[in-house]
Amino acid sequence: MQPNPWQSRLMEVFELLFTRYGALNWWPAETPFEVCVGAILTQNTNWLNVEKAIHNLRREGLLSPEAIWDLDIERLAELIRPSGFFNVKSVRLKEFVQWVLEGHGSLDAVFAGDWLELRERLLAVRGIGRETCDSILLYAGEKPSFVVDAYTKRLFSRLGLVRETDGYEEVRAVFMESLPSDVYLYNEYHALIVEHCKQHCRKKPLCDGCPLRIICPYPKAHRR
Repeated sequence: MQPNPWQSRLMEVFELLFTRYGALNWWPAETPFEVCVGAILTQNTNWLNVEKAIHNLRREGLLSPEAIWDLDIERLAELIRPSGFFNVKSVRLKEFVQWVLEGHGSLDAVFAGDWLELRERLLAVRGIGRETCDSILLYAGEKPSFVVDAYTKRLFSRLGLVRETDGYEEVRAVFMESLPSDVYLYNEYHALIVEHCKQHCRKKPLCDGCPLRIICPYPKAHRR
């Protein structure tokens, strides 16, 4: 079998980021269901707002599928208001827990069996897009499904490993086909990408002090 030429480059990026930022232990949650809730609520908002909404649900003792299912939808919308788009997200949470409880009985049952088949079923749930789906699989279900977001595409297009025009599945395939199928690696890698893009690889990049500058063609290509 021919060695994958992308693996060494992707692992080099990982090692440089890990050396700079260390283990980030993402996703911050107390239970797998809380991860699922956070993955749905974080759509079109920032994590600080999601934390406020989750705090409200935790305070009321509502962080279980059964509790969300029994809760009046107007009350649910009010509790998750800090996350934005709260009326839409309350419906999405209701539909997700209905899918869990009526289709599987429990979240543990959801994650039993083949995760590739589960990914297709989860993507069919209304309101569950690809990033949300893979976040749930990786962080709640501990399945080796790499998560791609806008940060991933921004960073790796600047590194020359993907194109800005590549779709979600194209970018995800670069990682899935090149890296070992390892939950811990995928977990830390995605968290490191997010942290690095907040610190350096912003929309207007801060290249000074960037741990990837020694391998990144972007500064030279965009030097005035």
